[in-house]
Amino acid sequence: MNPTDTHTAIDTILSRAPVLPVLAIERLDDAVPLARALVEGGLPVLEVTLRSDVALAAIRRIVDEVPDAIVGAGTVLTAADLDAVAAAGAAFAISPGATDALYTAARDVSIPWIPAIATASELMRGLEHGHRRFKFFPAEAAGGVDALKAFAGPFPQARFCPTGGIDAASAPRYRALPNVITVGGSWMVPKDALQSRDWDRITALARQAATA
Repeated sequence: MNPTDTHTAIDTILSRAPVLPVLAIERLDDAVPLARALVEGGLPVLEVTLRSDVALAAIRRIVDEVPDAIVGAGTVLTAADLDAVAAAGAAFAISPGATDALYTAARDVSIPWIPAIATASELMRGLEHGHRRFKFFPAEAAGGVDALKAFAGPFPQARFCPTGGIDAASAPRYRALPNVITVGGSWMVPKDALQSRDWDRITALARQAATA
């Protein structure tokens, strides 16, 4: 997808997500009820990470069975990953970093891709490739809110989805920044709630995240 078209597509998708849940789904049968719980809680845009053997199948299942969800794929590391998530029906792809191979491959896929940056030099490299929307990762370790404030001066055209080490307490500080579109995290899907399939608890935590 052309980078200019990507900006518009990403803004349209992520503006619907006050918070972007980052999901590592280990059991395929969890995919649909988890997605429904998050959508009911006001978080319709989901990032299913490619960290398990069932991730692509989970994306397909959510796309097929939860029409109100906008499903993206995370932990996209290679051009082959990018092709696979597009074929699975993902609405967008997002990576924890960026390579020249991914920047090139992203021009030839039908879905928007969000590269990640952690430094000013990486951001400048992404801008040279025509991108204006980035994941900021790992957000807390890479300087957090202060780093994003510093980026705003020399890079006013860039906007971010910070992810990494963010929790319910820190998320509002990120969301208050004018160069932040949405915030990624997994605090609304605690491991014990997912393990026990406590969908009501996850819906309640999603609702809190959406309104904080």
